[in-house]
Amino acid sequence: MPSPQAPTAGDAGIYLDHAATSPVCAEAAEAVLRGMRITGNPSSRHDAGDEAKDVLETSRRQLATLLDCAPGDVVFTGGGSEADALAVVGTVLAPTDRSAHVITTAIEHSAVLESCTMAGDLGAEITVLRPDSSGWIDPDDVRRALRADTVLVSVMHANNETGVLQPVSEIADIAHEAGALMHTDAVQTAGKVTLTGLGADLVSVSAHKFYGPKGVGALKVAPGVRLAPLIRGGSQERGLRAGTENVPGILGMAAAAGAALRHLNDPVFQEHRHALRAQLLKELQAVGGITVNGDGAPCLPETLNVSFAGVRGDTLVDMLAVHGVCVSAGSACHAGSDEPSHVLTAMGIPAERARSAVRFSPGRATSLHDVTAAAALTAELVGRLRTLGAADAPRPTHT
Repeated sequence: MPSPQAPTAGDAGIYLDHAATSPVCAEAAEAVLRGMRITGNPSSRHDAGDEAKDVLETSRRQLATLLDCAPGDVVFTGGGSEADALAVVGTVLAPTDRSAHVITTAIEHSAVLESCTMAGDLGAEITVLRPDSSGWIDPDDVRRALRADTVLVSVMHANNETGVLQPVSEIADIAHEAGALMHTDAVQTAGKVTLTGLGADLVSVSAHKFYGPKGVGALKVAPGVRLAPLIRGGSQERGLRAGTENVPGILGMAAAAGAALRHLNDPVFQEHRHALRAQLLKELQAVGGITVNGDGAPCLPETLNVSFAGVRGDTLVDMLAVHGVCVSAGSACHAGSDEPSHVLTAMGIPAERARSAVRFSPGRATSLHDVTAAAALTAELVGRLRTLGAADAPRPTHT
């Protein structure tokens, strides 16, 4: 069989790993450069400091529009993982007159799960809920898990591996009825779907998932929510996150948020998002022996998680990379691990199928030609791997 040809999509090939990170948009890149030319510290009491503070507060207002909150509710962080940690651990450490019980789910990003582990080490009791077979969390399971001492419910807005959207607003209502706070990790949804009406008290976002720079994020903290700071040493960010703010990164994040909102309000672009997923799924189904993980639940159009029977997902990812197609075998945070995805495992998916999963996540610049070319190459490589697997299988013996 001839070697498959690398798709032609520019020097970078075809990038279908936007769930891991997105390229920096032009608006964000220009804003970062503008921020690099600002000399002052936003906390300094002189003209240079005032300039830095002014652009910081302008950026806060821009991000508040994306987060659907007041500018004063926005706390800048060093990324989504820090925002998750501040939400979870900060809630547990906040002064309270009751013990701390936290409810989360088995499909959360490791930033939330590890934060819950830390909260447990600090004395909190953690309840971890499992999803159904499609990766969806039942709000009634949350209701049943609530206790008099529950201080926080943390359920992600959309899963980073399957793209399955969770009923956050309904769960938030249930949490609030019991007197608990609601946190949602919206890292995968910010800039892709509206965050209006989520009802969460705490919302984590990360700039690099919506075409902003890496290493900067934010946490929406609703009025009246009490958090203990994790990083101490100064009064920046309402005393919740000490340290001189990353002005260039924050400007870039705000510019990316503005661009994302324009795309959210563009019906042509919205139609294109759904067309990409439909075309990609149609082309991959022609491969045969595939299963869509998360099928049957509402899902982000940018995320398609597929298991290929008889094929190791990490091997397929490596072979696609050689030919210029960038995808992943799950969360980028666990690349290189031989363990099956904790998300797929929590959904009850057998280890063999979980290890055969590949995540395709197209983005704004992805064309229908890109997904068709990537699917064709995938089909050819899957065929090769299945043939090799059949050839390596032990031959039957006759007695």
